[in-house]
Amino acid sequence: MDENQELTERFDQLNQALKDNDIQGFREAFLDLHIYEQGQFYQSLEADDRQIVYTYLSPKELADMFDVIEEDDENMVDYLSEMRPAYAATMLAEMYTDNAVDLLNTLDKKQTAKYLSLMTAEAASEIKELLHYEDETAGSLMTTEFVSIVANQTVRSAMYVLKNAADVAETIYYIYVVDTDNKLVGVISLRDLIINDEDTMIADILNERVMSVHVGDDQEDVAQTFRDYDFLALPVTDYDDHLLGIVTVDDIIDVIDDEAASDYSGLAGVNVEEVSENPIKASSRRLPWLITLLFLGMATASLISHYEELVSEASILAVFISLITGTAGNAGTQSLAVAVRRLAINDDKENSFMKTVVGEVLTGLFTGAITGLTIFAIVAVWKQNPILGFVIGMAMMCAITVANLAGSLIPMLMDKLGFDPAVASGPFITTLSDLTSVLIYFNIASLFMNYFIQR
Repeated sequence: MDENQELTERFDQLNQALKDNDIQGFREAFLDLHIYEQGQFYQSLEADDRQIVYTYLSPKELADMFDVIEEDDENMVDYLSEMRPAYAATMLAEMYTDNAVDLLNTLDKKQTAKYLSLMTAEAASEIKELLHYEDETAGSLMTTEFVSIVANQTVRSAMYVLKNAADVAETIYYIYVVDTDNKLVGVISLRDLIINDEDTMIADILNERVMSVHVGDDQEDVAQTFRDYDFLALPVTDYDDHLLGIVTVDDIIDVIDDEAASDYSGLAGVNVEEVSENPIKASSRRLPWLITLLFLGMATASLISHYEELVSEASILAVFISLITGTAGNAGTQSLAVAVRRLAINDDKENSFMKTVVGEVLTGLFTGAITGLTIFAIVAVWKQNPILGFVIGMAMMCAITVANLAGSLIPMLMDKLGFDPAVASGPFITTLSDLTSVLIYFNIASLFMNYFIQR
């Protein structure tokens, strides 16, 4: 029996337990599942069945499951609203603080205030501390559930602190060392505590070269640090190096996934995470870009109309318009994707600006020259007209080079201006390439009219 079939049978068993009002059987089967599988089962239920689940499970048991459910699930608000307010507030308080904050950020301020008022003062205070941090920063990602010790204590006392905090800490693999002012001075691993003698002083074995991120750092920069150093967690500090919290790798995985989806949405000119099956709603989100591109496309059509007399005298030119514009558009989209990716992974953006642009222009020249020579040979043999082949080949090379320049330069400039470079979407670059390609093509063709004009 494969895993999917086994999981399906477990879900069937749980559904039957709900129908039979078998509380004990449901609890045993449900709590035996991995918390991710618990979330899958919970999300597959109808509202009436979920109401029964709330009576079978404690807020703490539900909180463990909610810690792994994506906070951007469009049904999260409904899940909370169908619970009794006191039950929901207790569940939120039992969640890891950073996950609870992410969930509360999906609600309006009135709902958030209601749940905070129903929590204990301590739980509400921890959540409020994180709620005011700007979205998509280290502060919004961090959790305050971590283990910290001081340097002037022994391994024995540190282990005692660790054992008492392990139940609520999000990770225990790194233990952060602070001074009397709560300033970060070092880090020690769980392994260090295990292998050293109990009477060893923490000051003698701590690693003073500790990496940290600032509370206001952008989440992309935090993710890059995780990627570069392969950390499981990173401490978050303020301007005076006070330890405020930690960011864990599970949150960074979500960040990387969100940033990748955001970049792809920008490149495609549409929200790729759009889950609505309502055609009207989906259309309303896509239409603004399409209408904008329509007007840009009209500029291309007007440009072709400007060369109408040229086309009428040499109708063979019309055959190759889509070939040149399509190839240039594809080249521009490739260049755009490379530029956006380099911006995402390159810390030294100042030096990479010219390097990327020059590199893409040279790439455009090389690929354009080879593509141009190829189409020159094809057209010269096909139409028995080397001059026409030269015009098509030269236009192709120039159009690809310009498209590569635009595909790399535009996202770089947008990044300089503080905008998301992925907004320079593939459809926009393609439409812009159409405009420049037509201009290049007909200007080159006009210089050689006498060689392929139809008499």
